[in-house]
Amino acid sequence: MAEPRDGEVLALLQALLARLEPLLPPRREVDWTAPAFRWRKRQYLGGSLGHLEPVRRVARIEPEDLQHVDEQRAAILRNSEQFVGGLPANNVLLTGARGTGKSSLIRACLARFHAMGLRLIEVDKNDLADLPDIVALVSARPERFVVFCDDLSFEEGESSYKALKAVLDGSIAAPSDNLLIYATSNRRHLMPEYMRENLDAKYQEDGEIHPAETVEEKISLSERFGLWLSFYPFRQDDYLDIVAHWLGRFGADPAQIEAARTEALQFALQRGSRSGRVALQFARDYSGRLGIGGGRR
Repeated sequence: MAEPRDGEVLALLQALLARLEPLLPPRREVDWTAPAFRWRKRQYLGGSLGHLEPVRRVARIEPEDLQHVDEQRAAILRNSEQFVGGLPANNVLLTGARGTGKSSLIRACLARFHAMGLRLIEVDKNDLADLPDIVALVSARPERFVVFCDDLSFEEGESSYKALKAVLDGSIAAPSDNLLIYATSNRRHLMPEYMRENLDAKYQEDGEIHPAETVEEKISLSERFGLWLSFYPFRQDDYLDIVAHWLGRFGADPAQIEAARTEALQFALQRGSRSGRVALQFARDYSGRLGIGGGRR
Protein backbone atom coordinates (compact mmCIF):
# COMPACT_ATOMS: atom_id res chain seq x y z
CA MET A 1 0.00 0.00 0.00
CA ALA A 2 1.50 3.33 -1.05
CA GLU A 3 2.29 5.82 1.69
CA PRO A 4 0.38 9.11 1.49
CA ARG A 5 2.30 12.02 0.07
CA ASP A 6 3.17 15.10 2.13
CA GLY A 7 0.51 17.11 0.37
CA GLU A 8 -2.14 14.51 1.16
CA VAL A 9 -1.10 14.40 4.83
CA LEU A 10 -1.29 18.19 5.05
CA ALA A 11 -4.74 18.15 3.47
CA LEU A 12 -5.93 15.52 5.96
CA LEU A 13 -4.62 17.57 8.88
CA GLN A 14 -6.28 20.71 7.60
CA ALA A 15 -9.58 18.87 7.22
CA LEU A 16 -9.26 17.49 10.75
CA LEU A 17 -8.53 20.94 12.18
CA ALA A 18 -11.51 22.37 10.32
CA ARG A 19 -13.76 19.80 11.99
CA LEU A 20 -12.27 20.46 15.43
CA GLU A 21 -12.39 24.25 15.18
CA PRO A 22 -16.06 24.61 16.23
CA LEU A 23 -15.23 22.67 19.41
CA LEU A 24 -12.35 24.93 20.41
CA PRO A 25 -12.92 27.93 22.69
CA PRO A 26 -13.21 31.24 20.81
CA ARG A 27 -10.39 33.72 21.16
CA ARG A 28 -11.53 36.44 23.54
CA GLU A 29 -9.98 39.87 23.64
CA VAL A 30 -10.60 41.76 26.89
CA ASP A 31 -12.28 45.12 26.46
CA TRP A 32 -10.25 47.05 29.01
CA THR A 33 -12.36 50.21 28.60
CA ALA A 34 -15.12 48.73 30.83
CA PRO A 35 -15.34 50.04 34.41
CA ALA A 36 -15.90 46.57 35.84
CA PHE A 37 -15.71 42.89 34.93
CA ARG A 38 -17.10 39.51 35.93
CA TRP A 39 -15.00 36.36 35.83
CA ARG A 40 -17.00 33.83 33.81
CA LYS A 41 -16.35 30.12 33.16
CA ARG A 42 -17.24 28.18 30.00
CA GLN A 43 -17.11 24.44 29.44
CA TYR A 44 -15.03 23.16 26.52
CA LEU A 45 -14.21 19.52 25.71
CA GLY A 46 -14.76 18.38 29.28
CA GLY A 47 -12.78 21.25 30.80
CA SER A 48 -13.46 24.86 31.65
CA LEU A 49 -11.87 28.17 30.68
CA GLY A 50 -12.36 31.52 32.35
CA HIS A 51 -12.50 34.99 30.85
CA LEU A 52 -13.20 38.57 31.92
CA GLU A 53 -16.69 39.64 30.88
CA PRO A 54 -17.04 43.45 30.74
CA VAL A 55 -19.79 45.11 32.78
CA ARG A 56 -20.86 48.35 31.13
CA ARG A 57 -23.64 49.37 33.51
CA VAL A 58 -22.46 49.14 37.09
CA ALA A 59 -24.96 49.45 39.96
CA ARG A 60 -23.66 52.86 40.99
CA ILE A 61 -23.79 54.14 44.51
CA GLU A 62 -22.00 57.15 45.97
CA PRO A 63 -20.09 56.94 49.27
CA GLU A 64 -22.33 59.67 50.72
CA ASP A 65 -25.37 57.42 50.21
CA LEU A 66 -24.11 55.06 52.89
CA GLN A 67 -25.31 56.33 56.26
CA HIS A 68 -24.14 55.46 59.81
CA VAL A 69 -21.03 53.61 58.63
CA ASP A 70 -18.77 56.67 58.78
CA GLU A 71 -15.68 54.96 60.22
CA GLN A 72 -15.87 52.00 57.86
CA ARG A 73 -16.43 54.30 54.87
CA ALA A 74 -13.48 56.51 55.76
CA ALA A 75 -11.19 53.51 56.22
CA ILE A 76 -11.97 51.78 52.92
CA LEU A 77 -11.89 55.05 50.94
CA ARG A 78 -8.51 55.90 52.46
CA ASN A 79 -7.16 52.43 51.62
CA SER A 80 -8.51 52.65 48.05
CA GLU A 81 -7.07 56.13 47.56
CA GLN A 82 -3.64 54.87 48.61
CA PHE A 83 -4.01 51.98 46.18
CA VAL A 84 -4.93 54.03 43.11
CA GLY A 85 -2.18 56.48 44.03
CA GLY A 86 0.43 53.74 43.79
CA LEU A 87 1.02 53.67 47.56
CA PRO A 88 0.99 50.60 49.84
CA ALA A 89 -2.53 49.39 50.62
CA ASN A 90 -4.19 46.36 52.18
CA ASN A 91 -6.62 43.67 51.13
CA VAL A 92 -9.92 44.32 52.92
CA LEU A 93 -12.40 42.03 54.67
CA LEU A 94 -15.80 43.53 55.51
CA THR A 95 -17.78 41.44 57.99
CA GLY A 96 -20.90 41.73 60.06
CA ALA A 97 -24.65 42.17 59.96
CA ARG A 98 -26.46 41.65 56.67
CA GLY A 99 -27.79 44.62 54.74
CA THR A 100 -25.51 47.18 56.43
CA GLY A 101 -23.69 48.32 53.30
CA LYS A 102 -20.66 46.03 52.98
CA SER A 103 -21.03 45.32 49.25
CA SER A 104 -22.30 48.83 48.56
CA LEU A 105 -19.15 50.34 50.08
CA ILE A 106 -17.00 48.42 47.62
CA ARG A 107 -19.11 49.63 44.69
CA ALA A 108 -18.88 53.15 46.14
CA CYS A 109 -15.09 52.91 45.91
CA LEU A 110 -15.45 52.29 42.18
CA ALA A 111 -17.71 55.32 41.84
CA ARG A 112 -15.21 57.51 43.70
CA PHE A 113 -11.97 56.30 42.09
CA HIS A 114 -12.90 55.03 38.63
CA ALA A 115 -11.56 58.20 37.00
CA MET A 116 -8.23 57.54 38.74
CA GLY A 117 -7.92 54.10 37.17
CA LEU A 118 -9.74 51.82 39.61
CA ARG A 119 -11.49 48.79 38.09
CA LEU A 120 -13.61 46.09 39.75
CA ILE A 121 -13.52 42.35 39.01
CA GLU A 122 -16.35 40.32 40.53
CA VAL A 123 -15.37 36.71 41.23
CA ASP A 124 -17.68 34.02 42.56
CA LYS A 125 -16.44 32.06 45.54
CA ASN A 126 -16.48 28.85 43.50
CA ASP A 127 -14.05 30.38 40.98
CA LEU A 128 -11.41 31.50 43.47
CA ALA A 129 -9.13 28.72 42.26
CA ASP A 130 -8.70 30.87 39.13
CA LEU A 131 -7.23 33.80 41.06
CA PRO A 132 -3.66 33.12 39.82
CA ASP A 133 -4.98 33.29 36.23
CA ILE A 134 -6.69 36.62 36.95
CA VAL A 135 -3.53 38.01 38.55
CA ALA A 136 -1.48 36.99 35.50
CA LEU A 137 -4.06 38.51 33.15
CA VAL A 138 -4.02 41.97 34.73
CA SER A 139 -0.45 42.18 36.01
CA ALA A 140 0.85 44.16 33.02
CA ARG A 141 -2.11 46.55 32.87
CA PRO A 142 -1.80 50.20 33.99
CA GLU A 143 -5.19 50.16 35.77
CA ARG A 144 -5.63 49.27 39.44
CA PHE A 145 -7.88 46.25 40.02
CA VAL A 146 -9.96 45.26 43.02
CA VAL A 147 -11.12 41.64 43.00
CA PHE A 148 -14.55 41.68 44.67
CA CYS A 149 -15.88 38.49 46.28
CA ASP A 150 -19.28 38.84 47.94
CA ASP A 151 -20.63 36.67 50.78
CA LEU A 152 -17.32 34.88 51.18
CA SER A 153 -17.27 31.80 53.39
CA PHE A 154 -16.12 28.23 53.09
CA GLU A 155 -17.66 25.00 54.24
CA GLU A 156 -15.78 22.03 55.60
CA GLY A 157 -14.01 20.14 52.83
CA GLU A 158 -13.77 23.03 50.38
CA SER A 159 -10.30 23.61 49.00
CA SER A 160 -10.67 26.83 46.99
CA TYR A 161 -9.72 28.85 50.07
CA LYS A 162 -6.13 27.69 49.56
CA ALA A 163 -5.90 29.62 46.28
CA LEU A 164 -7.18 32.71 48.09
CA LYS A 165 -4.64 32.27 50.88
CA ALA A 166 -1.81 31.99 48.36
CA VAL A 167 -2.80 35.19 46.56
CA LEU A 168 -3.35 37.10 49.79
CA ASP A 169 -0.05 36.14 51.35
CA GLY A 170 1.75 32.87 51.11
CA SER A 171 2.81 32.18 47.54
CA ILE A 172 6.41 32.07 46.37
CA ALA A 173 5.38 34.58 43.68
CA ALA A 174 5.25 38.20 44.76
CA PRO A 175 1.71 39.64 44.75
CA SER A 176 0.82 41.93 41.87
CA ASP A 177 1.07 45.57 42.93
CA ASN A 178 -1.97 46.55 40.82
CA LEU A 179 -4.46 44.13 42.41
CA LEU A 180 -6.16 43.91 45.80
CA ILE A 181 -8.92 41.68 47.14
CA TYR A 182 -12.00 43.15 48.82
CA ALA A 183 -14.32 40.51 50.29
CA THR A 184 -17.54 40.62 52.30
CA SER A 185 -18.81 38.00 54.71
CA ASN A 186 -21.51 37.67 57.34
CA ARG A 187 -19.03 35.93 59.62
CA ARG A 188 -15.60 37.11 60.69
CA HIS A 189 -13.86 33.73 60.53
CA LEU A 190 -14.38 32.51 56.99
CA MET A 191 -13.96 28.83 57.80
CA PRO A 192 -16.58 27.11 60.00
CA GLU A 193 -15.69 26.32 63.58
CA TYR A 194 -17.54 23.64 65.53
CA MET A 195 -18.08 23.06 69.23
CA ARG A 196 -16.86 19.49 68.81
CA GLU A 197 -13.43 20.81 67.85
CA ASN A 198 -13.11 22.12 71.40
CA LEU A 199 -14.75 19.09 73.00
CA ASP A 200 -12.52 16.72 71.03
CA ALA A 201 -9.35 18.67 71.82
CA LYS A 202 -7.78 15.78 73.73
CA TYR A 203 -5.26 13.14 72.89
CA GLN A 204 -6.81 9.97 71.55
CA GLU A 205 -5.43 6.97 69.80
CA ASP A 206 -7.03 7.96 66.47
CA GLY A 207 -7.10 11.72 67.10
CA GLU A 208 -4.89 14.52 65.88
CA ILE A 209 -1.72 15.11 67.86
CA HIS A 210 -2.10 18.91 67.73
CA PRO A 211 -5.86 19.62 67.51
CA ALA A 212 -5.39 23.33 68.24
CA GLU A 213 -3.46 23.72 64.99
CA THR A 214 -6.55 22.66 63.03
CA VAL A 215 -8.47 25.56 64.54
CA GLU A 216 -5.57 27.92 63.82
CA GLU A 217 -5.60 26.83 60.18
CA LYS A 218 -9.27 27.76 59.92
CA ILE A 219 -8.91 31.28 61.31
CA SER A 220 -5.64 32.06 59.52
CA LEU A 221 -7.41 32.95 56.27
CA SER A 222 -9.19 36.01 57.65
CA GLU A 223 -5.97 37.16 59.29
CA ARG A 224 -4.35 37.49 55.87
CA PHE A 225 -6.56 40.48 55.12
CA GLY A 226 -4.67 43.56 56.26
CA LEU A 227 -7.78 45.65 56.96
CA TRP A 228 -10.84 44.35 58.81
CA LEU A 229 -14.03 46.42 58.84
CA SER A 230 -16.89 45.32 61.09
CA PHE A 231 -20.54 46.27 60.56
CA TYR A 232 -23.27 46.19 63.21
CA PRO A 233 -27.09 46.20 63.18
CA PHE A 234 -28.68 49.63 62.98
CA ARG A 235 -30.71 51.19 65.78
CA GLN A 236 -34.25 52.34 65.04
CA ASP A 237 -33.22 56.00 64.72
CA ASP A 238 -30.38 55.03 62.38
CA TYR A 239 -32.81 53.07 60.22
CA LEU A 240 -35.20 56.02 60.02
CA ASP A 241 -32.32 58.33 59.09
CA ILE A 242 -31.44 56.03 56.20
CA VAL A 243 -35.08 55.91 55.07
CA ALA A 244 -35.18 59.71 55.13
CA HIS A 245 -31.96 59.93 53.12
CA TRP A 246 -33.24 57.66 50.36
CA LEU A 247 -36.69 59.27 50.25
CA GLY A 248 -34.93 62.61 49.81
CA ARG A 249 -32.87 61.16 46.98
CA PHE A 250 -36.09 59.98 45.32
CA GLY A 251 -37.51 63.50 45.56
CA ALA A 252 -39.76 63.37 48.63
CA ASP A 253 -40.26 66.62 50.51
CA PRO A 254 -39.83 66.93 54.31
CA ALA A 255 -43.55 66.53 55.00
CA GLN A 256 -43.69 63.32 52.94
CA ILE A 257 -40.59 61.97 54.71
CA GLU A 258 -42.09 62.68 58.14
CA ALA A 259 -45.36 61.03 57.16
CA ALA A 260 -43.49 57.87 56.09
CA ARG A 261 -41.95 57.10 59.50
CA THR A 262 -44.71 54.84 60.81
CA GLU A 263 -44.96 52.85 57.58
CA ALA A 264 -41.17 52.56 57.47
CA LEU A 265 -41.14 50.97 60.93
CA GLN A 266 -43.97 48.60 60.02
CA PHE A 267 -42.11 47.63 56.84
CA ALA A 268 -38.99 46.80 58.88
CA LEU A 269 -41.03 44.81 61.39
CA GLN A 270 -42.51 42.69 58.59
CA ARG A 271 -39.05 42.03 57.19
CA GLY A 272 -37.53 41.28 60.59
CA SER A 273 -34.65 43.69 59.99
CA ARG A 274 -33.80 47.39 60.27
CA SER A 275 -30.94 47.21 57.78
CA GLY A 276 -29.90 49.74 55.19
CA ARG A 277 -31.08 47.36 52.48
CA VAL A 278 -34.58 47.25 53.96
CA ALA A 279 -34.57 51.06 54.26
CA LEU A 280 -33.79 51.39 50.55
CA GLN A 281 -36.45 48.83 49.64
CA PHE A 282 -39.05 50.73 51.64
CA ALA A 283 -38.00 54.04 50.06
CA ARG A 284 -38.46 52.56 46.58
CA ASP A 285 -41.90 51.22 47.44
CA TYR A 286 -43.08 54.41 49.15
CA SER A 287 -41.70 56.72 46.45
CA GLY A 288 -43.35 54.62 43.77
CA ARG A 289 -46.69 54.93 45.49
CA LEU A 290 -46.18 58.70 45.74
CA GLY A 291 -45.39 58.80 42.04
CA ILE A 292 -41.95 60.34 42.48
CA GLY A 293 -38.39 59.30 41.69
CA GLY A 294 -38.98 58.13 38.12
CA GLY A 295 -35.79 56.75 36.56
CA ARG A 296 -34.08 56.13 39.91
CA ARG A 297 -33.38 52.58 41.01
